[in-house]
Amino acid sequence: QVQVVESGGGLVQAGGSLRLSCTASIRSFSTYHMGWFRQAPGKEREFVAAISWRGSSTNYLDSVKGRFTISRDNAKKTAYLQMNDLKPEDTAVYYCAARGDLSESYYDDPEKYIFWGQGAQVTVSS
Repeated sequence: QVQVVESGGGLVQAGGSLRLSCTASIRSFSTYHMGWFRQAPGKEREFVAAISWRGSSTNYLDSVKGRFTISRDNAKKTAYLQMNDLKPEDTAVYYCAARGDLSESYYDDPEKYIFWGQGAQVTVSS
């Protein structure tokens, strides 16, 4: 049974920072692409960031470029999302997801990801 667990969410003032962590009990974690998605109240889930299995390729939602950084530590089976200069519009539940196919296309498509965490709440106050 694969488990994906996010941590590090919380309440922060606008301009502040948070780092989300995602640990996945996947035997071959180092061969999985990892992604972060978010869902705000009343809105659809949206792609935030993705990192390839080797960490050589990253992609971001335009509105978070330059503020968010995705990374991974395969030895720890953990992916991270460093979020700086947070804005109230970043408020959402953030989900970590793992994708096992080798393609790096459609990295923003949630249907491509097969393992998901339960989500971590991030609230940014103005």
